[in-house]
Order: sequence, then structure tokens, then C-alpha cells
Amino acid sequence: MPKKDTRNTRMKIVNAAWALFYKYGYDNTTVEDIVYESRTSRGSFYHYFKGKDELLSTLSSVFDSKYEELENSLPQDSGALGKLLFLNRELFRHIENSVSMDLLARLYSSQLVSAGDRNLLDRSRTYYRLLRAIIIEGKENGEFDPEIPADEIVRAYAMCERALISDWCLSNADYSLAREGETMLPRLLKGFTAEKK
Repeated sequence: MPKKDTRNTRMKIVNAAWALFYKYGYDNTTVEDIVYESRTSRGSFYHYFKGKDELLSTLSSVFDSKYEELENSLPQDSGALGKLLFLNRELFRHIENSVSMDLLARLYSSQLVSAGDRNLLDRSRTYYRLLRAIIIEGKENGEFDPEIPADEIVRAYAMCERALISDWCLSNADYSLAREGETMLPRLLKGFTAEKK
């Protein structure tokens, strides 16, 4: 039980921080604002984070929370391809509506220059676990080519999503990320299907 409370306290801080970053901007949000919004304490904040900058690397946790929420609402009658496209659409809508492009750009920049954790690539994340389970399901039901390893499909899918997000940031969010995902991901996934048309 204490582990769950610990995780909940950390996630309260993370979720409050990202809501404030989106609403007021990263530079205009203080640690005090985050502590107040999360209904935690300054001691709790500094127990988990050295400072506000360290929160930039927690966006992957926010995405994983969204994936955990979406996992419970996966369309069961749409097959593996439908589930992957559903997850992408919902995540990209979430990004468009809840994560500022500036913060995404900062996260990607920090991952590029970081000598330490590159948490976007952490294979133990909910994101990778869920993708792998759906792709294995797709291989078992004949949607994906049985000769292509599941991890190869997961890697290509994740690379495509990161490329789309990076381009969206580079383009100053001048198009719909969700619509672009709906166009590009089916093209990518078609290359892994059992029957290429």
C-alpha cells in the first residue's frame, strides 16, 4: 500500500505541473504553484524532484497515465490495427489539447542532449508494454506478418509517432497532429500486415 501512495503523490505533482505548464507556460509556473495545485507539500515536491526542470522528463509519465486510461476503453471489435490507430488518435488529441508545443519541444531537446535517462525510450513504460501486447495479438490473429518480430513492429511504430511529434513541433503546430497520425500510421502499419496489398 505505501508504494501506491508514493506513486500517487508523485503523479499528483506531475499532473498538476503539466496542467499548470499548459495553462500558464513553463516559465510562469513556480514550484509553489505546483505544490498548491497538487495539494501536496514542498517537502514532498523536493523528495521526488530536485527542481522544476526535472519535471520536463516526466512527460512520458503523463503519456503513460493516458495510455493506462485508454487501455480500459480499447475498441475490442476493431482488431490490433484498429486498437493501435485508436491509441494514436487519442494520444495525439491529448497532446494537441493538453500539452503545449513548447513543452514538447523542450522534452525532446532534453532527451537529445541528456547523458542520463532517455525515458521516452524506456522499454518498461506502459506505452511499450501496451503496444507489444496489441502487436502480439495482431500476429496471433493473422493481422501482422508472422515472420516480422513483434519488437521490430513496436520500434517502427514508436519511431513513427516520435517523428510525427517532432515534425509537428518543428512546424509550430500548424496542422492537426491527430489527423496526420490518422494518415501516416496506417501507411506504416500496412508494411507489416500479413497480406500486403
